[in-house]
Amino acid sequence: MKVYSQAMIFFLSMMMIIHCVKGKKMHETTDWHIESSLKYDVLCFLNTLTEDSFYLRYYQDEFEKFKPKLTTQAQEALKNLKRIIKEENKGIISAFLCLYFSATEDKTLDDMLETLDNSRTMQVNLKKTPYYSEGDWQLYESVKPHLKIIFQFLKEIDFESYWKENILPEIEEKIKRIKGELPKYNVIKEVESHVGFALQSNSITVYMLYYAQPHGIKITGTRFLTDVAWPFEIVLRNAVHEMMHPPYDLEHDEALRKNLESLKKDEFLMDKVTHHNPAFGYNTFEGFIEEDCVQALEQIINEKLKIEKEARKRWRECDDGMHVFAVALYTLMKEENYNENRELFRDFLSKMIKTSKLAPGKIKPIYDNFYAEYVE
Repeated sequence: MKVYSQAMIFFLSMMMIIHCVKGKKMHETTDWHIESSLKYDVLCFLNTLTEDSFYLRYYQDEFEKFKPKLTTQAQEALKNLKRIIKEENKGIISAFLCLYFSATEDKTLDDMLETLDNSRTMQVNLKKTPYYSEGDWQLYESVKPHLKIIFQFLKEIDFESYWKENILPEIEEKIKRIKGELPKYNVIKEVESHVGFALQSNSITVYMLYYAQPHGIKITGTRFLTDVAWPFEIVLRNAVHEMMHPPYDLEHDEALRKNLESLKKDEFLMDKVTHHNPAFGYNTFEGFIEEDCVQALEQIINEKLKIEKEARKRWRECDDGMHVFAVALYTLMKEENYNENRELFRDFLSKMIKTSKLAPGKIKPIYDNFYAEYVE
């Protein structure tokens, strides 16, 4: 029988964490898929159809095409949809609905209408993911009558034919241009290495849409939505970013939850959490922190893959400069040579908080120093 030193035991334990988390072996490759989707484009188009100025900056011309066709009933349903999801619940219509409908095999408006009539399969599938909650399910139930009116309206004006004739050709051309480049980037391997656990699959499915701006949207599985208007580098960055949501299991990790709760004492951070433009999303403390953790991780990986946007410029311009926690975390990750020891990201995050490097009151000094010599 072999006797191992404490150092060797630690090394073997770390290797077990790296290569096998919850029985899943780390992946060595990335299997890329890219396709169009009427379903997700319909759901993203709802942002624009509500006449929300946040989206009209991207789709004013599209809205003008459909505005004369909107019936009084459809307008009222769209108004209610925006009121319930965005105004009352601080959500993003497209992100919320795309996530929920990603738990179905729907392809057409008829399929989506059937799901509204019987959402049992959607609910069962969502419960198998980290994204289900009773509160959000009740939110979905509350907007179903309004969605039924809207989907029926889109059927009556034959939106599917419009999409196939006017939108799909542009999407297919973009897919054709970038499809051959994606396999050059082993995103899954990098993501797993940096979060410290295996994803459920080494397959990434990219849905190329026309109405997704300005959001990149994570849906169930290793899948995400991107937009035809964005250059190839942004599609890749979206892939890196969205595969890491969530980067930890907060629901079942009480120790991490307590560590993160302590950050609520940081006035600089909480000012951004509570006073940023809610149209950007991340309107809960937990959602804000998760997004900034993913942004910091993404920046590290993007730099390794050489597809990054310069970090200071990125966070100064992104979402009105709200992501101050990402700046602080990224700075510490660089200083601490994060990933050199292949630790779980949640362990690194907890360590930074417990050792006071990321404790309340420390975020603003790190942020200020990060931008001290920056010239726009």
